[in-house]
Amino acid sequence: MAGYLDHYGAGEERREKIIKTAAAALAIVLVAGGILFFIFHNYRQERQVRRFFELISSHDYKAAYALWGCTDAKPCSGYPFSSFLQDWGPTGADSQNPAAYRIAKSRSCGSGVILTVDVGPNHQERLWVQRDDLTIGFSPFPTSGCPAAPR
Repeated sequence: MAGYLDHYGAGEERREKIIKTAAAALAIVLVAGGILFFIFHNYRQERQVRRFFELISSHDYKAAYALWGCTDAKPCSGYPFSSFLQDWGPTGADSQNPAAYRIAKSRSCGSGVILTVDVGPNHQERLWVQRDDLTIGFSPFPTSGCPAAPR
């Protein structure tokens, strides 16, 4: 025969178990979310640069130039198509083997992302991809890092 106090505290133990399970699940979700954010934070910008490499590989230089925000109708004043072809065209220094280009480093920097790209043996280019419109350009910063924010 069960006594009156045999189940005393059973509800408290069950509530404690639910709270511990919920806290552990929340911690796992937060850690997994942080890892996924770290891995995929610059995904769109990296994908845009890979698309640029594919266009260079397929010799579609006009489309690749358009990813820089430049077209025949609206050419870039500081980077005309002739200069683009000197850099990325079939005889350009940075176009030796576009299929072998590899993104070595990706770093967020304010309104854009700096992507360090291996374009040849012992040669890297730093590209800038704007976050809002995904236009590509050369990194405005001479080193691979982002300047310190003003205090």
